[in-house]
Amino acid sequence: MLYKHSCWYFVLGFLVFFSPSLFATERGIMMRDGTIYISPDTSSAKLSNISRGREVAVIERTPGWMNVVGTVDVSTNIEVGYEDQTDRNVTGWIVDKGVITTTTPDGDKILFGEAFDSEMEASHRGGRRGAAQDAMRIYARIAEYFPASPLADESLYRSADIRWQIEAADQATRPSAKMRDPALRVPIDEEHMKRVIKKFPRTKWADLAAYHLIDNKLCGEWEAQAQCPAKEAEIYLKYADEHPQSPKAAEALYKAAWRYSALIAIYTTDNQPKKADDSSARALSVAKKLMSQYPNDEDWSNRAQRLIYMVQNKIPTFGNMVE
Repeated sequence: MLYKHSCWYFVLGFLVFFSPSLFATERGIMMRDGTIYISPDTSSAKLSNISRGREVAVIERTPGWMNVVGTVDVSTNIEVGYEDQTDRNVTGWIVDKGVITTTTPDGDKILFGEAFDSEMEASHRGGRRGAAQDAMRIYARIAEYFPASPLADESLYRSADIRWQIEAADQATRPSAKMRDPALRVPIDEEHMKRVIKKFPRTKWADLAAYHLIDNKLCGEWEAQAQCPAKEAEIYLKYADEHPQSPKAAEALYKAAWRYSALIAIYTTDNQPKKADDSSARALSVAKKLMSQYPNDEDWSNRAQRLIYMVQNKIPTFGNMVE
């Protein structure tokens, strides 16, 4: 009987999650960690823990309790952040607290607050284990459950941003991260950033997502070769031209100007004075463009002013050249 009972719950769980047209299923998102019990009683056997940001499908309710099919972690690769390769569905009872549905008043704001809190927890030294993954999941759920929310675009970007940071940190530990040719390393997965761009075009979140994509085009170590900074400067200039309203536009211009200034030292070392002079002119031009177009962005404008001073006074900005 126990075997048949378990099989029935497995089939029910499969249908609830994967055949939504068969059932008018109420779905919700965990905004806190919870426990799934075998029956609606805290003294009953515990089936599993269920973490923040996980989705549940409600089968039935009883006062103070919900019978749900919930997605739980079997194990999670904390470093890389893959969340779905070892998950499973568990059917049981949870306390009817902390489950946010589309009918919850201000549900999008509640989830955003929880996601932000988890994100801050992840930034603290010794913070809660898995907090970054919790934030990543919750932000993604906001965009999915509340697509008309004014927080949907930012939430989808924040989810993609956290995933990008996790994967970028993992990539940086690999030997291929130092390869000069970016094609020789495994790229950071671009799917989630491109989803932001496609779903929310011409927004600042799409602009920020596009800026992340530059990472996959950058060299590892330049090895004092001119090809890398020259190519990267053009990439940053192209971004600034195509995304003039982006919060990253001034930064992109500065990074282009700095790369041109770095080329001065590289070409000087290679005894190519004409190319060094041309790079100097380009560095000054781009830096002045930054100051003209984004005078209120004082951080990057002031750095551009410093760069102009260094180039005009022939102070190296790259390498170990000390006069």
